[in-house]
Amino acid sequence: MRVSLAVVDRLVANGIDTVFGIPGKQSLPLNEAMGNRDDIRFVVARHETAVSHQAWGYAETSGEIASTVVVPGPGDMNAMNGLKNALNDCTPLVHFAIETEPALRGGDAIHETPPDTYDNVVRENILLKNPETTAATIDRAVQIAQTPPKGPVRVGLPKNYLQMDVPLAGASTPSAPSSNTVPEQEVSTAAEHLLAAERPLILAGGGVRASGGTAALRSLAERLDAPVVTTYKGKGVFPEDHDLSAGVLAGSASPELLDCLADSDAVLAVGSDLDAHVTRGWSVELPETLIQVTIDADDLGTGYDPTVGILADAADAMTAIKNRIAAADTAPASKTDGAERAQAVRDATARRIEPLVDSEPPLTSVHVLQVLRDALPSDAITAVDAGGFRVWALNTFAAYGPRSYVNPGSWATMGTGLPSAIGAQLANPDTPVVALTGDGGLMMCVHELHTAVAENLPITVVVLNNDDYAIISEEAGRSYDLDHQAYGWDRTPIDFGTVAAGMGMEATQADTPSEIRTAVHEAVQTDAPTLVEVRTDPAEPQASEWMRE
Repeated sequence: MRVSLAVVDRLVANGIDTVFGIPGKQSLPLNEAMGNRDDIRFVVARHETAVSHQAWGYAETSGEIASTVVVPGPGDMNAMNGLKNALNDCTPLVHFAIETEPALRGGDAIHETPPDTYDNVVRENILLKNPETTAATIDRAVQIAQTPPKGPVRVGLPKNYLQMDVPLAGASTPSAPSSNTVPEQEVSTAAEHLLAAERPLILAGGGVRASGGTAALRSLAERLDAPVVTTYKGKGVFPEDHDLSAGVLAGSASPELLDCLADSDAVLAVGSDLDAHVTRGWSVELPETLIQVTIDADDLGTGYDPTVGILADAADAMTAIKNRIAAADTAPASKTDGAERAQAVRDATARRIEPLVDSEPPLTSVHVLQVLRDALPSDAITAVDAGGFRVWALNTFAAYGPRSYVNPGSWATMGTGLPSAIGAQLANPDTPVVALTGDGGLMMCVHELHTAVAENLPITVVVLNNDDYAIISEEAGRSYDLDHQAYGWDRTPIDFGTVAAGMGMEATQADTPSEIRTAVHEAVQTDAPTLVEVRTDPAEPQASEWMRE
């Protein structure tokens, strides 16, 4: 069987129906193989950096694996940024990179890079050594990508293999990876601690999303009457309109949220590795009784020493803990009102941001985010870029579902918003999708406006434009002897409406709350991609400073 056909066959057999990439001469046999089928779609990006971000957005919002194809060397390296983002976020991707022919490897052939260049941005880097093992290799790559902790797998395909016609070794039957058994003793001990706690709290991370554990989280939180704080990657796994929602732990978390964590007498940290980013270098105070549920043994004891460590799927562990609590003969401790504790944190956050809500343009990011939240359907998927406004969004833009809010995790790379929205719309064709980005982030992927138009994707792109890398300029002025807006471009402002129109996209500008509501409402009702530009205040404070004061 021809190798290129075998690759596509195994993708489809493994449930992959969307591939992101940019074709090159080296990959054309694969493109031909996909083009001759109607059960798989090839999405052509405009830059390889966007390719992996599109696949990441697809997988993050659907829970399904996605795939990418790039050419050797420059294409592969351009995609590294998104692969590292997917690695940090445990997002399953299979990344195909066309490789230099084995006979020429080491001779500086065109686009040649050593295959091990990519070892540290993927869970596993597999080089196809024999064309006969193509099918088995792809099945193995898919299995690795989907086995917790999930992540991207790179498969190097020598370009001369693609047109070979060879007998293939038998492929395995695709199967869902099995979850680990929940350890009974640790579950029992965790339940005892939570039953004894007067002020329990749940800290939920992105692992809850990966496990499909939102329902289990809600059930356990309500059983314990425990406030729920999510990490920045866990945002949305607990609906933020729930009475027990207490906000998001991030660099901009308020002192009141941190106090709520510290004043708890037992914290269940579930689906989180408690990384240095979310915990401010492990300086966030947690109570002595810490129960940590994670799928990766390396997470335990990094930064914090848990009282109980449970290596298990987040949903399975929470269900087991709840069942053990329900079956316990011991009466639960007299608890403080969890909803009141959560409400106190939310009220404190509202008081802190109230001075930043002003109806006179240019609006602050806080005000724009509030207006957008009110204007957008509750079920809309929002793909949020990195930048100063993202930090504000963690505090002020409510997420109501586990896959309704996409943002890069600890990699925090700019330029993800638009391409991830493209991936999200392809994965969720019947759901409104909004790309929420800043002018700095959009300029790093502005070419993908054209991809959205070419693919006829009805995404709404909202760009908050302050003519500045404001989060950088603010730090430059505050901590260093540099001018205000040191890294801005107010003397050469960008008209994103004109840029979008030049690529065939509808565009409008909205500067007041009423204009924003109208523009966004109309945009999400249309069947065409639309850009809404909102001018924001370049002098607004940054969330990480304002929320700490």
